[in-house]
Amino acid sequence: MSEWIDVGEESDCPTGQRLVVNTDAGKVAIFHLSTGFYAIEDRCSHDGGELASGECDGDEIICPRHGARFSIKDGEALTAPAYESIEVFPVRVEEGIIQIDIDS
Repeated sequence: MSEWIDVGEESDCPTGQRLVVNTDAGKVAIFHLSTGFYAIEDRCSHDGGELASGECDGDEIICPRHGARFSIKDGEALTAPAYESIEVFPVRVEEGIIQIDIDS
C-alpha cells in the first residue's frame, strides 16, 4: 500500500536544486533534475554518511566523504568504495506539491 507524503512545494525546489526531508523511512534527498524529480535515501551505503551535500554530476551524486558515486535515478552504486545500491522512492507532483511514497 502506498503512503504518499508531502515534502515541499514544487517552487521550493527549482531545476538543479535539492531538498532533504525527515521521514519515517529516515532522511530522504529529493533532487530536481532536468528530467524530473527523484528521491533517494540520504545515506551512503559505504559508511552511512549523508549524501545530499555532495556534488551532483549530471544524474549522479558524489558522496562528500569518500567520493563514491550513486545514480540519483535508480540508486545504483557506480564507483568504489560503495558497492551496494541505495534506496530510491517514487516521486510525484500533485497540484504543485512534491510527494514521495515511502512505503513502496
